[in-house]
Amino acid sequence: MPKYFSSDLLRTIRNEIAIDWVIISLLKMEVKNTCGLLRFRCPLCFSFHTATKDETNLARCFDCKNNFNPIDLVMAVDGRSFIEAVEFLENNTSIK
Repeated sequence: MPKYFSSDLLRTIRNEIAIDWVIISLLKMEVKNTCGLLRFRCPLCFSFHTATKDETNLARCFDCKNNFNPIDLVMAVDGRSFIEAVEFLENNTSIK
């Protein structure tokens, strides 16, 4: 039987779990601080031509042109499925 998540839970995970926190603390990705901006190594193309935007809670790689929300990033870094990524984020934060 497929597992379903409420749209409220998914919205909360995408918008309220800070993308910088996911990159630095949860996934412990390789990062650089360039001119006061967080740069992370893209999990797809391995470039550091990246940025995060607090207003949208998204991360972007400008070389491979991919955007990542917290769920996408967990999927890309850890090779988890969508369901596994949502459960991982839910279990490693105070969001329930």
